[in-house]
Amino acid sequence: MARIVVKIGTNTLTGEQGIDRDYLDSLADQVKELREGGHQVMIVTSGAIGAGSRHMGVQKRVRKIEYRQAYAAIGQPLLMHSYQRAFQRHGIPIAQVLVTREIFNNRDSYLNVRNSVETLLKMDVIPIFNENDSISTREIGPVFGDNDSLSAHVASKLDADDLIILSDIEGLYDKNPREHEDARLIPLVEHLTDEIMAMAGEGGSEFSTGGMTTKLSAVKVASRAGCQVILAHGRRERIICRIMEGEGIGTRFMAGERMNSRNRWILNAEPAGTIFVDEGAVKALKKHKSLLPSGITGAEGFFHAGDVVLINSSFKAVSNLSSDEIRLLLGRHSREIQKLLGPDKRDDVARPEDIVSIED
Repeated sequence: MARIVVKIGTNTLTGEQGIDRDYLDSLADQVKELREGGHQVMIVTSGAIGAGSRHMGVQKRVRKIEYRQAYAAIGQPLLMHSYQRAFQRHGIPIAQVLVTREIFNNRDSYLNVRNSVETLLKMDVIPIFNENDSISTREIGPVFGDNDSLSAHVASKLDADDLIILSDIEGLYDKNPREHEDARLIPLVEHLTDEIMAMAGEGGSEFSTGGMTTKLSAVKVASRAGCQVILAHGRRERIICRIMEGEGIGTRFMAGERMNSRNRWILNAEPAGTIFVDEGAVKALKKHKSLLPSGITGAEGFFHAGDVVLINSSFKAVSNLSSDEIRLLLGRHSREIQKLLGPDKRDDVARPEDIVSIED
């Protein structure tokens, strides 16, 4: 049995008149077939902003934050109603799961979401994820920005075996197929090399946000979770089932070595601030030692104990101390921590098991 995340792009899901109900019927048929084969399925859907703007007669990509929020609020119930209608034909219940990057960054809220989704899957309910665009903006706080990224985080944090990204292109090409007739489809990618990353184009289309660059970034995140990623054209007949049957279609990105769940959370969390350390501390961290205040030279940003922070752009870690506490301890010996901050404090700033190398 495989746990599958299916991400559906805006241009795959919608037509000139808005949400394509026939397409959703086909999607529901495929999900039913996969479930009968013993697979668990989660869906990450785009389309709320596109559905809302088309419903209001707008035919161009919406760029202003306040209008994107408004159209997302209009489009989200339209989108979920369409999903419910399609899956109800098979008696399959669905659940809406609206998330923000901030929810996944916070360890407690992430674990709450994880437990809720695991319960939904046990109840044979299909979780349908979308970013909460009506409240999530770059001005307000951390966002995924595109559902390619969101789908990768869902796949990573919920231990999926396969992430299927359905878009309006056949897969990864060695050059832009819309500009070059001799562009060649790449069927298999074992490792994301610099050469592969250079093949990515830029931007999305009128109502979408994710171009090839965002899709390859999503592959990086999912790969660390030991998750295989398949990029394919979402409008091909029985595309999801054919992929799961092993048909060579689209571009298949091989899974990397699976990191443990906590390390994946640390690595993929948005850092709340930065800790700067000297060369001696860097050498110690590379040997999987604790981060001690004696090697810290500075701190940037404002963060609390328990937040994920960046260390010299080379590591991410869960800090045992706040930014104010760290600034108080710069360059001091570990034995001074409890003397200055109280007996309940640990004698290190970050434990080895809470430090992850970005380079690795």
